[in-house]
Amino acid sequence: MNTSAASLPRPEVAPGSLRAWILATRPATLTAAVTPVVVGSACALHAGAFRAGPALAALLGAALLQIGSNFANDVFDYEKGADTAERLGPTRAVQAGLLTPQAVRRGMVVVFGLALGVGVYLTSVAGWPIVALGIAAILSAIAYTGGPYPLGYHGLGDVFVLGFFGFAAVCGTTFVQALTVSPLAWAAAVPVGALATNILVVNNLRDRETDVLAGKRTLAVRWGRRGALTEYVVLLAAAYLVPLALVLAGLVGWAALLPWLTAPVALRLLRRVSADSGRALNASLVRTAQLVFFFGMLLALGIGLDAVGR
Repeated sequence: MNTSAASLPRPEVAPGSLRAWILATRPATLTAAVTPVVVGSACALHAGAFRAGPALAALLGAALLQIGSNFANDVFDYEKGADTAERLGPTRAVQAGLLTPQAVRRGMVVVFGLALGVGVYLTSVAGWPIVALGIAAILSAIAYTGGPYPLGYHGLGDVFVLGFFGFAAVCGTTFVQALTVSPLAWAAAVPVGALATNILVVNNLRDRETDVLAGKRTLAVRWGRRGALTEYVVLLAAAYLVPLALVLAGLVGWAALLPWLTAPVALRLLRRVSADSGRALNASLVRTAQLVFFFGMLLALGIGLDAVGR
């Protein structure tokens, strides 16, 4: 059996070490958790309701939920046979033997417990809707690859990412500060969620062949390569059209078009995603995550500048 370099333990990472745990958190994915909180906070600022305490708590909670989800994905994908020695993506701690499934399960419980602790504070600030949102986020993070009907194995992963990394994260962050969700927040959630979903699209496009063998019916498996690329294009278009629509609707000023500065990067990235396959898509995966971050920071900056300038 061929063993890919991407799936082997890194020589400098000792099993059970702190480095192994850091690897399991997947630091590169945390931009997808940070970005919607920053955008949601900018929307709260635009509504004249920015509050540093709830904003920082939302940031911490989002990061913990992302890490917990990564732990769950690591162990459940291994147990379901989706992560094997033929893996094309970056190293996974359990599959590589760096952490045991039992240890990662315990880590998942600890991290979600910490997220619940943050939720208690946010509930005291913003009320019981946060309880429902927090419980739904944790259950969905586990159900993404775990449980009797894993969302990611039935083509529902894209909906999950759009819903939680877009609407729940952006609007939830605005709500814990303003105690209401403005039309601007609902609209700003669309590009953030769309670009975060594109991270998953690239991931699933890369893993189509191994996912078929593992019985993982992602949209890239169901729709094929052309369908996945079409989804990527549609989500990119939605991301860049929303800021223009916000400006034309009069919800924000022209500063909200700052994310368009990333358009050349997005076009180059689209060409790479369209041309590459297999392990070559790992670079596009990283760059898509970077695009989420820079687009979101510029969107937040544009909304913030409009709020200050009013």
